[in-house]
Amino acid sequence: MLVVKDLTGGYSRHQPVIHQISLEVQPAEIVGLIGVNGAGKSTTIKHILGLLTPQSGSVTVQGSTLQENPVQFRSHLAYIPEVPQFYEELTLWEHLELTARAYQIPPEEFKQRAEYLLDVFRMKKVAKWFPHTFSKGMQQKIMLLCAFLVEPSLLIVDEPFVGLDPLAIQALLDLLLQRKKAGTAILMSTHILTMAEKYCDRFVLLHEGRVALYGTLEDMRKQIGLPNASLEELFIQVVKD
Repeated sequence: MLVVKDLTGGYSRHQPVIHQISLEVQPAEIVGLIGVNGAGKSTTIKHILGLLTPQSGSVTVQGSTLQENPVQFRSHLAYIPEVPQFYEELTLWEHLELTARAYQIPPEEFKQRAEYLLDVFRMKKVAKWFPHTFSKGMQQKIMLLCAFLVEPSLLIVDEPFVGLDPLAIQALLDLLLQRKKAGTAILMSTHILTMAEKYCDRFVLLHEGRVALYGTLEDMRKQIGLPNASLEELFIQVVKD
């Protein structure tokens, strides 16, 4: 589904932030992207989305690159950003309608999906409200609603739990597992390592802009020589030096 090969880039051509990043996310799996602040997680995600142009390397989704077929590339994926982004002049429902039109979701299917998601995240009562009146957690739910509405082949999630209450976190985790079961490939950046260990199938641990460990928990234990280590212990071992 998603193949990132030897990706090097950043915000300045003279000072790359990430170096030769390679990773894959297959259908029906969740890959955790982990690392300390500044390790290159968000930069990697921005390159995958096409928001930054790599200095070298490639990103393919379903065999296509953004340069070869931008419409097809973008139609396969949805993105949940760390910081909510919305239009102040649109209500929550209008955000969902806009998303449905952009992804050409049939009207009846849109209505069914939207009502289900509003119920799951307990947002039905505020569907006609404007997002600037929402709390940060409720604004984050807009991002969740729009992304899950699409039912994409590839879902990219950047620190999705920030600002969410426990019920919303559980609803999000349940939906991630539903999408995984339905065949969605999911790349999730998170600092919550105990949750990542429980829900992710494989991991990419970035350190100083490079892949330090990669694979299943068992793979990474072998790579570093700690056969019984938890994800958090592996993480600390890599980044403490």
